[in-house]
Amino acid sequence: MAYYVGLDLGQSADYTALAIVQSGKERNAEGKLTRFLHLRHLERYPLRTPYTTIADGVVDLMRSEVLNGDEYDSARNRIAKPKVELLVDKTGVGRGVTDILKERGLGFTGIVIHGGESSHRSDGAYHVPKKDLVAALEVPLDTERLKVAEGLELWGVLKGELQSFRRKQNPKTSHVSFEHWRETDHDDLVLAAALACWGAAGGRGRRTLRVIR
Repeated sequence: MAYYVGLDLGQSADYTALAIVQSGKERNAEGKLTRFLHLRHLERYPLRTPYTTIADGVVDLMRSEVLNGDEYDSARNRIAKPKVELLVDKTGVGRGVTDILKERGLGFTGIVIHGGESSHRSDGAYHVPKKDLVAALEVPLDTERLKVAEGLELWGVLKGELQSFRRKQNPKTSHVSFEHWRETDHDDLVLAAALACWGAAGGRGRRTLRVIR
């Protein structure tokens, strides 16, 4: 059982958003193990919330009993503490905010979002194409592998953000990119949920940046 927390950091005119995706295995009616993804939480901070306030809230969440308490693992038939991983957008202002998280002794995986084709690791972060992140959310949603918690207040807003995305493909290179229909559209909830889903999907050789507490 594991919880993946995606944190998309916005500039002054953009929202900062946080999403929690639970991942694990459970036995179906036939007794076979099946993997599940569950979108448990969505949060959007008010515009111009100080980054120090955001960092303090994330630290409290990551160390909370809600994420770190013992849970029953039906796949292994035992009680254990879940894995908890924070994935933070290091693009733009994210670099400064991650320094604040480090100062507070919080471990995380840094993600730099770009418009290219391939992923790589450098400067202590994973550089991931935006199309791959969005696909990590879209595919399990379209195939109904990603379940959504009942009563999730911002679920309708997240769906609206996804619908405002325009997929654009270059016919010569087959390069896929994403653009908004309007300049005023936001993508903070999409990217926060996508970061969490990307983490749940797992990257080969991916390691969390560990900070000594």
